[in-house]
Amino acid sequence: MAEKRIIYHCYGGAHSSVVAAAVHLGRLDAARKPHDRELMDLSLFDRQSKDEHGHLHFFGFDERGNQVYSIGCRNAGVAVKNILKGVGRILGVEEELHFVDTLHCVNARMRIGGYLSRRLGLISLGRPLVLSGTRAAFGKIVQLVERTKTEVMT
Repeated sequence: MAEKRIIYHCYGGAHSSVVAAAVHLGRLDAARKPHDRELMDLSLFDRQSKDEHGHLHFFGFDERGNQVYSIGCRNAGVAVKNILKGVGRILGVEEELHFVDTLHCVNARMRIGGYLSRRLGLISLGRPLVLSGTRAAFGKIVQLVERTKTEVMT
């Protein structure tokens, strides 16, 4: 079976997709909620600007040799997925691409905190909210990653 290219995507690419990629690669312990410092130690967590939306970020290889990426798509998740699948088809790798939308894991604290921190630059107000929201959403993100790992194995 060919290795997959797993692409976690969300609105801004700064929170849920980054955490999902980190869980997938074992950089965050799936068995417990991460501490704020652990989240902040992730290279892209709460650091992306709107100019970086649409950029694929490579996180590493998982234990099965799959490549793990994240991307912020804004409201164009379906369009970005279709474009990448089309390019994959042209290059003969479409079957290797596996897209995972993490947006449904995002809660109100993550949305508000992300907006304040990333969009308005009010980091001191937004970051505590997004950290709290991410910790609250962590179980859903872990479940999504576990489902993803099962899907790419079949």
